[in-house]
Amino acid sequence: MSTPNRNDPCPCGSGKKYKQCCLKRDEALAADKRAETASIPKALKEAIAHHQAGRLPQAEALYQQILQVDPNHPDALHFLGVIALQMKKNEVAVELISKALAVKPDLAEAHNNLGLVLKDQGLLDAAVEHCRKAIALKPDFAEAHNNLGIALKDQGKLDEAIKHYQKALSIKPDYPLALSNLGFALQAQGLLNEAVKHYLKALAIKPDLAEAHINLGGALQNQGKPDEAIEHCLKALSIKPDYAEAHNNLGNALLDQGRLGEAAEHFRKALAIKPNYAEAHNNLGNVLRDQGLLDEAAEHSRKALAIKPAYSEAHSNLLFCLSHNEGLSAQELFAEHVRFGEQFEAPLRAHWPQHTNSRDPERRLQIGFVSGDLRFHAVANFIEPVLAHLSGYPQLSLHAYANHAADDSTTRRLREHFAHWYPVTGLPDAALAQKIRDDGIDILIDLSGHTAQNRLLAFARKPAPVQASWMGYPGTTGLRAMDYYLADRFLLPPGQFDDQFMEKIVRLPASAPFLPAEGAPPVNALPALDNGHVTFGSFNRLNKLSPPVIALWSQLLRALPDSKMLLAGLPEDGRYDTLIEWFAREGIARERLSFHGRCGMDAYLSLHRQVDICLDTFPYNGGTTTCHALWMGIPTLTLAGDTMPGRVGATVLGHVGLDGFVAHDAADFVHKGLSWAGNLAALSDIRAGLRERFANSAMGQPAVVAAGVERALRIMWRRWCAGLPPESFEISLQT
Repeated sequence: MSTPNRNDPCPCGSGKKYKQCCLKRDEALAADKRAETASIPKALKEAIAHHQAGRLPQAEALYQQILQVDPNHPDALHFLGVIALQMKKNEVAVELISKALAVKPDLAEAHNNLGLVLKDQGLLDAAVEHCRKAIALKPDFAEAHNNLGIALKDQGKLDEAIKHYQKALSIKPDYPLALSNLGFALQAQGLLNEAVKHYLKALAIKPDLAEAHINLGGALQNQGKPDEAIEHCLKALSIKPDYAEAHNNLGNALLDQGRLGEAAEHFRKALAIKPNYAEAHNNLGNVLRDQGLLDEAAEHSRKALAIKPAYSEAHSNLLFCLSHNEGLSAQELFAEHVRFGEQFEAPLRAHWPQHTNSRDPERRLQIGFVSGDLRFHAVANFIEPVLAHLSGYPQLSLHAYANHAADDSTTRRLREHFAHWYPVTGLPDAALAQKIRDDGIDILIDLSGHTAQNRLLAFARKPAPVQASWMGYPGTTGLRAMDYYLADRFLLPPGQFDDQFMEKIVRLPASAPFLPAEGAPPVNALPALDNGHVTFGSFNRLNKLSPPVIALWSQLLRALPDSKMLLAGLPEDGRYDTLIEWFAREGIARERLSFHGRCGMDAYLSLHRQVDICLDTFPYNGGTTTCHALWMGIPTLTLAGDTMPGRVGATVLGHVGLDGFVAHDAADFVHKGLSWAGNLAALSDIRAGLRERFANSAMGQPAVVAAGVERALRIMWRRWCAGLPPESFEISLQT
């Protein structure tokens, strides 16, 4: 509405002329408005000074005053949004910064900050869009390049993220946050040495950059330097006590050292600061599982999935945890694995490729192995002796896809058995699947299953015509894309366990050979002959122990009041109160028990010289531990279960002809234990001849297992070439 002329009737309706009525009032108001508007630049400058000095309440008050004068002032709206972002009020921040951009669309700083808050909300596509707009408006905007790198990294686009971190550093070479973020991206690609260099450079510029300390801690942990990792995590917390990520990383470093109680404390602290921290829930679930607290562990894995449904690692950890739980039936456990496939694989099935591999049934085959454990790990004890023979077959070309940053002496030995070795840590699943296709892999073998550093989501994309899972995990992957599971007739007797697998079962002469430790001490005489009492032993990890396991073992200990129990391979923190309590409930005094933490291989094997009979866990048996015990002359009394994790003990004992140590129910377990404890002469004879038995078994003959694997691969391939579906079959020693 236009301003009336001085001689016009006054708009207020008084009947007087405007000059005689409201003119002076309006002129005064206009003068006040002009004065207020003129004061905005000064108020804005003062507000920004408070803001930069960290005096947020004073800055906020001044920004609000500006908006009272000009409700659409873009800078005041923007900076109020920044304060909201700093105070973790993300929704308020989005509203205010969006209003600022509606008024002034070319405000590059606002686009950058809106991208930052959208990234924190998990809206990565929108975050990338706004960061790109900021860069389009201001190409030399280092902070926008850095923030775009963060959003791209969260999308799994590491190569592109690295380019933007590098661009930020070309604009601003002494930008410590960009250096730290670049280090993190390089670390995710497995380039640990390069990552460490960037973290150290960031800290040389800004020693109190908590983010660089925590990232450096993670890299040092992956380099096998847990003490240094812990030091930097603690430094990060001294700078920023409420840093949830630092508590989380510190928990992981402590977990690697076997300090389970301390690790759990820091995961809980991370969750107290950030309750919806999915990764901390997942990690707490892992440490609780390792403590044998299976129900609580599963609860935290489920919480991680509720927060982040696409968190496949948490789902795999849940499955691994449930496989230890005696309260779950075989059918329920299988159903849980099928749910994994429906969650993660089902959306991908429509996009499975039409494989163009040459259908020549007798040609040289390209065989790929995918694993996070091609390093010092139990899996290496089983796979290395097979690879040593498979690598010599001229009709096979072996490719390794190594999904771990470690490069230890075991890794270096394993690398020699492959014609092609690809580090794939940090490579997104879709990119890994495409690489496998580009490499022309005919048969792709998973060696991890639902264990750490698995790449099942790459397998879910069906990158190879034939896919199989082997030895890394005692159970189905739950994926339709996985065609076969490699086992043997002792592990999965024909017709008995097929309905627990999505895969068809291939039965080898042995599911895997075992490589005894070099320099293992000689087998000694049966200790009971000198001690006058039987010593039972367990070398299983803590999360396989449970009140039902202890209760069954205690029946034997009560029936043999002079007997002892040695438990080894336990966490190094010495916190065994829970185990002591479980035994005490069963009437077994502390004096009859000896506990030993994890130790080096020489000391570990020497402990076996004190043991007469090992006792197995259930429903998840020992595997590597049972093999080590056999090599040291000690049979393991096992309770065979109705799931694959409960068949491992029976498998190992079956191969060496010790079926008399395989029990089929609790009463049979106690009966067999008492029988063997009462026949020390027979036990002594078994001890003396066990190494020879083991060496003569299929498990002791890697060449036999490798020949079985080569034969199985050829049969799988011929079926695919003929257009036939996968089917179960067996390779015998005579095949």
